[in-house]
Parts: sequence; structure tokens; C-alpha cells
Amino acid sequence: MRTSPQQRLRAWIASPAYPWATGAALTVGAVAELIAYPGSVTTTIGVLVSSASLMWRRSFPPVAVMTVAAGLLGFAGDVSLYISITASGLIGFYTLGRHRVRHPAVIIVGGALGAMCVNLVHINTWSQMNLPVPPLWQKDSLSLFAESFLLTVVIFAAVMMGDAVRSREQSRHERDLAQAQLIAMERQQAAEAERAAIARELHDIVSHSVSMIAVQAESATYTTPGLTPDAHEGFQQIATTARSAMGELRRLLGVLRTPQADATLFTAPQPTLDHLAELIEQHRAVGGTAELKVTGRRVQLPAAWELSAYRIAQESLTNARKHAPGARTVVEIDYGADRLLTLRIHDNGPGPSPRSGAGHGLTGMRERAALVGGRLSVGAGPGGGFLVEAKLPWGTG
Repeated sequence: MRTSPQQRLRAWIASPAYPWATGAALTVGAVAELIAYPGSVTTTIGVLVSSASLMWRRSFPPVAVMTVAAGLLGFAGDVSLYISITASGLIGFYTLGRHRVRHPAVIIVGGALGAMCVNLVHINTWSQMNLPVPPLWQKDSLSLFAESFLLTVVIFAAVMMGDAVRSREQSRHERDLAQAQLIAMERQQAAEAERAAIARELHDIVSHSVSMIAVQAESATYTTPGLTPDAHEGFQQIATTARSAMGELRRLLGVLRTPQADATLFTAPQPTLDHLAELIEQHRAVGGTAELKVTGRRVQLPAAWELSAYRIAQESLTNARKHAPGARTVVEIDYGADRLLTLRIHDNGPGPSPRSGAGHGLTGMRERAALVGGRLSVGAGPGGGFLVEAKLPWGTG
């Protein structure tokens, strides 16, 4: 997108190079002016210091005090008013007001006193030059202080202009901040509305279906004649699993329907690796064959690591029941000595299919592993079947 000349000018003024460029240009102009119209030593020092100090006015605004002091000193040393002193003095007072080095009233009063001192020095110089100077106590002597009045008006204008620019930029910053807060609030409200919509969908679709499974499984044990003990136990296990799923769905709905700050009120203790044996038993109860192998000393891992490992094992067993029914599944946990938890779930089923790795379950497992800084790989096992391997580092050695 092309920028206009006004935009380029604003960008140049806002750049760090601007004060250095303008300060250097005024200094060069001051040197040229002093060469053309030489002044006293005091005037020369005042002119050069006043101009050169402007280079640091943005990085260190209080340096403008030295700028205006040197300018007034240079003007006091000579009755001629150099253009460079005029420019640097105005910029200095503008800088003091722009950055609020002191309250504008303090700056103006200080500048007015400085202008009065310069005026008194000039009155004394006029007397030494044998110019007609009326005594200070006479009525006509008020005209001698026209210089002080004029300088004070100019100082007042420069300081108030700087303070006005500061106020305008502060108001713009506050307006931008308020707009950003409004946008953040609108996004939060949109997210909460989306969470509520998801909660409604879960409640209307999933929760009702799972509750029906639990009811039908339990009622089947009473309405189906001639059930064997194994079949009766199977129906009870289905009902128990459905009720457990309903409990987790209710907690999830509570989280989705509640602001994030209060979401912890609806979360129950999450499963850990200590619950893997129970998970294996549930897998066996629904007809699967599974075995748990543990290597290394049990270490109490951070909650996120415990939950991620449990969910990966849970999803892997679910996939084994779905894609390799009747296959023997082995869940291996290696706590390791290098603070690396290794989790392997492999079966002796038909192995990966062309669509393996494209499902939501495997994507969720990868995300859980990445959440704790680990990685997950899936594919064919060394002896056939399907292998899921997660490596979850849980600390530094």
C-alpha cells in the first residue's frame, strides 16, 4: 500500500533519527551564523551548546533545560539575537512541555525569570554603550522590559504547544487502549457464546445418547431371560462405563458453561497412571485382551504428564477394540532414569491401514504429547500389529 507524503513525514518525525538530524542541522547553521557574525565567547558557547544539545532531546528530555539555559545565556552575552538561538530555544521549551519534565506553570515561570535576567543584562549593556536609558524607577522605564514581555509570550506559546501535543497523544493512546479492551471483551463474549453452543450440542446429542446406553444396558439384565453370568456382567460393565462417561460429560459441560475463572469448580480429580490397572480391567471386561508392563521405579509426575499419558493409553485401547477386535494388546510404561517417560501400546492385530493417522483420536494423542513437550509416533510394530509410542520428557537431568 502506497503512503502519502504526510504519512511519510509523520513516520520520519517519529523515527529516532529525527532529533539527531534536526539537532545536527541547527548546529551546522549556528556555526555558519557565528562565522558570518562573530560574537563573544559567552555567546559562542551558548549558541553551540543550545543547538547541539537538541540531539538528545527525545532520548533524554531533561537535556532541554540545558538547551534553553544555554540559549538565554548566549542571548544575554550579545544584544544580537541569533536565529539558531531562537530556533533551539523554542524547540527546547516545546520539548519541556511535550515531555512534562515539570508542570507547564513551573516551566513558564522559570522561563519568564530567565527572560527577565537577560533583559536586565541588556539594560546594563545599553547603559555602558551610552544609550539613553531612563532610570528603572521612572514611569518611562517600563518600555525597557518589552523584551522580557515578548520573550515570556513566546515561551508561553512554545510550552503550551508542547503540552497540547502531549495531551492529544495521551488521549489517543487511552482511546486506542479502550478500543483494544473493547475488542478483547467482544472476542471473549464470542468465545463464551461458542462454548455455550458447544455445550448445548454435547448435551442434546452426546449426553442423551450415552444416558440411553446406560439405561438400556441396565434394563437388559432384567428384561432378557436366560442371561449367562458373563453376559450379565458384560451388561453391567456397559452401564458402569456409560455412567462414568456421563459424569465426565457433565463436568465438561460445567466447564464450557462457566467462565474460565470459575471452571475449576466443576473439575474433578483427573485420572493418573495409577488408574491404568483399572483401565486395563475395563478393557478386558468388554472382551479385549490386555496386559500392563511397568519398567523402572514409579515416579510421581506432574499432573499434566500423568493425565496426558493416561489419555494416550485410553485412546490407544479404544482404537485397538475398534480396529483390531480380539487382538492382544500390551501397555508398557518405562519411567526411565533420564526423566523421560516412555509409553508404548502395541497389539498383534492386522496393523495400520491406509487411513491410519488421519483420525481425530490420533490427532488428539499427538496434541497431548506436544502439550508436555513430548512426541508421539504411530505405525506398524516390530513384530506386526499396530504400535503407539509416546516419549514425554518431564524434567531436566
